[in-house]
Amino acid sequence: MLEISGLGGLLILALDIWAIVSIIGSAASTGKKVLWVLLVLILPILGFIIWLIGGPRSSKAMA
Repeated sequence: MLEISGLGGLLILALDIWAIVSIIGSAASTGKKVLWVLLVLILPILGFIIWLIGGPRSSKAMA
């Protein structure tokens, strides 16, 4: 059972890192970037879901 929870934690970590990199690469203002990154760091699962629905995207994804 420890392996399953460990893999889940690694998956959440990878998704949060992906979200943070995307937030930093977005065209949003610095203040908004900081708030989004804090949301993802403080609430890893819920913050990621909120970012996925309404957060800023990287400028590469918009092109």
